[in-house]
Formats: sequence, C-alpha cells, structure tokens
Amino acid sequence: MTDYRALNRASWDDRAPAHAASADYRVNDFADDPAHLSDVVRFDLPLLGDISGLRGVHLQCHIGTDTVSLARLGATMTGVDFSPASLAEARRLSRLAGNPVEFVESDVYDAAGKLGGGGFDLVYTGIGALCWLPDIRRWARVVAELLRPGGRLFIREGHPVLWALSDPLPEGGALTLEYPYFEQAEPLVWNEGGTYVETDAEFTHNTTHEWNHGLGEIVTALIDAGMSVTGLVEHDSVPWEALRGHMRRVGNDEWQLTDRPERLPHTYTLQAVRTAV
Repeated sequence: MTDYRALNRASWDDRAPAHAASADYRVNDFADDPAHLSDVVRFDLPLLGDISGLRGVHLQCHIGTDTVSLARLGATMTGVDFSPASLAEARRLSRLAGNPVEFVESDVYDAAGKLGGGGFDLVYTGIGALCWLPDIRRWARVVAELLRPGGRLFIREGHPVLWALSDPLPEGGALTLEYPYFEQAEPLVWNEGGTYVETDAEFTHNTTHEWNHGLGEIVTALIDAGMSVTGLVEHDSVPWEALRGHMRRVGNDEWQLTDRPERLPHTYTLQAVRTAV
C-alpha cells in the first residue's frame, strides 16, 4: 500500500520554501509590523474571541503564519506539522516576528503522544487541513485527547461541498458535484505540478492523496470523541481563489463565487468543547 503520509510530506516539503517566499503569505509583514496578523486569523477574530493566556496547539500549522498570529493575540502556542521543511520556515518566521512559538514535528494522529494529553485550552486548525487525513474519527479522538476538560476546538475549513465540486468548473461555470462528499476508504489521487500561491518555482513531488469529510461526519466524530459542539457557522467566502476564473475578491483577501454566491457554502467555522470526564 502506498504511504500517503510520505507522498504528501514530500509535496509539502517541496513547496514550503516557495510558500514562505511568496507575496501571498506576507512573511516580511510579520517582521515589519508587530501588530500584523494573517488574513485567516483576522477573519477568525469575531468568533475566536479573547485567547490571551490560553495554552494552544495549532494542528497542521504549515509555515506558521496563523500560529504566530495566535501567539500575537496572547496565547502560548505550539505548532504541529509533519513537514520538516514547513517547520524550518515556521521557526524562521517566529524569530523574524519576535513571537516565540514551539514547533513540533509530528503526524497529526501522533500529536497527543508527542505533546501529552489533556494539557491544552485550545486546539486550532485552519483552512485546508482535514483533506489530508483519511480518518476523521481518529482526528476527533486526537483533538479530544489534547484538550483539558472544558478546552475548546476552533476550526475554520473549506466546506465539503466546495471540495466536492468539479475543478476546474465545466464550460459555462455550472457548479457540478464531481468528487465524493462523504469520506471514502480510498483517497483522491492528484498529480499537479503547481501550488496555490504565485511562484516561479518548479516542483518534483507532485502526487498527493486527499479525502473529503462530510459535515455530519465531522460533527458526529467530535460528539463520539466526548466533545460538545458549541457553534457551527457556514460562510460565503474562502481565503483563496478556490474556483479559478469564477471568483471575485471581496476583502480581507477572501474570495467569493462571482455568480450567485449564495448557492455555495464556501467555508465553515466549527467550535466544540471537551466535556468533563
């Protein structure tokens, strides 16, 4: 059986330096402006609330722009990722920004074993993370294990309806459900040479394995893991041009379907609390 982790890790290792060097991630702004936050975290603020003094862990943190932003909001943050190249960029960013963050190399399923269970007030997961995981129930158990009783999960993620759409859209721009909405045992296998930021870099590791997870599957997995869902908000924007040529920029570096965006849930924010044990 192909090791999906090795394939996906090689892809992220290949792309991390290009992401850090791109204008899209605005790494230098963290050094130039001590109040700068990533656009993703800035969008999250109204629902995220005050996190000062909390001990937080950011799962699948990539190059750390969101992790450092959370640290700037007063949380003591640990970032977790399985890509050593991504973590090298994240540690460099933390030094440039002047915000100390601990970064730990680990597969997300091994995070509780690496960090210890029950010690965190906040588990944060950002855009484009869950699609790399084959088993959402196993993920939910890790989240619950990391949190202390009363600790909170905060995740904003691409909506599974968006992930299920044909991309690129067919001629005429009709929204067409092409890929599985529900989690499948077998991955979607992609072979794509580019990446989602503007870059001239060329990559050699281009095969990835991905999975979709239905919203009901995610909510049920968290409940079964001992979490109580406290909020679920669906949004009509996404922080990248997910459907190229069919979206418009709408502010805060968010993108929205140009034609009748009310038809499509673009992203969602889900919050849950670990119940007392």
